[in-house]
Amino acid sequence: MPTLAIIGAGPGLGAAVARRFGREGFDIALISRNQQHLDALATALNQEAVHARGFAADVRDQQALIAALDAATAALGPIQVLQYSPVPHKDFMKPVQDTRPQDLAGPLAFSLFGPMTAVEHVLPGMRERGRGTLLFVNGGSAVQPHPQRAGTSIAFAAESAYAHMLHDALAGEHIHVAQLIIPGAITPGDEHADPDRLARTLWTLHERRDGFRHYAAPING
Repeated sequence: MPTLAIIGAGPGLGAAVARRFGREGFDIALISRNQQHLDALATALNQEAVHARGFAADVRDQQALIAALDAATAALGPIQVLQYSPVPHKDFMKPVQDTRPQDLAGPLAFSLFGPMTAVEHVLPGMRERGRGTLLFVNGGSAVQPHPQRAGTSIAFAAESAYAHMLHDALAGEHIHVAQLIIPGAITPGDEHADPDRLARTLWTLHERRDGFRHYAAPING
């Protein structure tokens, strides 16, 4: 079976995406910081006939992230789809005038170096198989900087630029790169930001392989 790795897996969007891809025959590698939470989520998914396992890593620890991806590949098989969607820390969201150069180390490790490490690690396998999908999920500040959330706005912009360049560079190798922008909070029952609706969108991005940036809802302003 093909494998989807969700970096930043949790009970909201991560679980919804796992269910959606699981219905299509994917095994699911769940990656986040807390092994106990991952095990609980994997148990719940397996009870729904979604084959999932958890692999703990902090995305700011490059060696731990590589080890988690290696363990996922060994347990489930080569990663065909990678989703990068961890939720940024609140301490990344200082006002721009209170943000010093050193305050950007955490956001950049989280939103730029983390995805770069993951992509660098799974890309050779995708190239060997001649196909793959890289999905980047970001908040609205990736395209509309928010002065009260400077660290995340800067880091998301860097992640967006990296992902967009990958989209252009890898298109000829049948490796599709797409970004989903989710303005506001992910909210069950919301017209645009319900987790199941977003999961369907991400599945469509993987299947249709059309264009780079997509929006879950319009951005005001």
